[in-house]
Amino acid sequence: MPQLDSPIELFNLKGKSALVVGATGALGEAAARALAGAGARVTLAGGNAPALSALAEELTEVGAEVSAFEGRPIDEATADQMIAAAAKHGDGLDILIAASGTSSIKPIVEMEPDTWDQVMDANVRQTWLLCRSASRLFIEQQRGGKVILISSVRATFATTAGTSAYGTSKAAINMLTRSLAVELGQHQVCVNAIAPTVFRSKLTAWLFEDDATEARAQVLNRIPLGRLGEPADFAGVFLFLSSAASNLVTGEVVNVDGGFSCN
Repeated sequence: MPQLDSPIELFNLKGKSALVVGATGALGEAAARALAGAGARVTLAGGNAPALSALAEELTEVGAEVSAFEGRPIDEATADQMIAAAAKHGDGLDILIAASGTSSIKPIVEMEPDTWDQVMDANVRQTWLLCRSASRLFIEQQRGGKVILISSVRATFATTAGTSAYGTSKAAINMLTRSLAVELGQHQVCVNAIAPTVFRSKLTAWLFEDDATEARAQVLNRIPLGRLGEPADFAGVFLFLSSAASNLVTGEVVNVDGGFSCN
């Protein structure tokens, strides 16, 4: 009896090479685990050397092909070095996940210009530098590629005071996603972004504590599913956007927000 082809194979990343920048953050680590688990050769990049080493060691011990690059894409040279390191480890590069960044929530009348600059540099300029370096390699390789950027529901919904820097930086990421999708489409490079709502991380851990009931309730008031996110909630979306399952998806900002954007 003939058998149906399994769609699960669309998500198989065996033989693919991935670079996850910001791998020691909550989202970056979730992406690294998902891609390594699907068979990709993963280069982890981040500025937290002990955490980077620990994650690389853990993934290697369970059979993943992992290398580590300590640093952040703070300038052109470092961005180029990251891309080159990943290409060397993986015999080229197929997937870039730019998950590093920062946040500062403060009223505009209290925010210093230096703080604005730091947020825009970490979230926009460094992401752009990575995309530029990766784009050059993707075009040279002529085998397509996947780029996944990190946006936020704050790029579209200014429901919390004090997000003039963070929200603006993520709105820029949305436009960068669409612009690169148009520019790189002829080279079969798909560029998409993920827009999370509040999820568990070092920065938001306090919202999950028992004494944060009121603050947590204010956030949950706009989330139809009635819960905050966990890093594991993003693993499937990272895998989808990194794999052949999304070969006709580009220029999209995927809300992973428990329905926040419906309100």
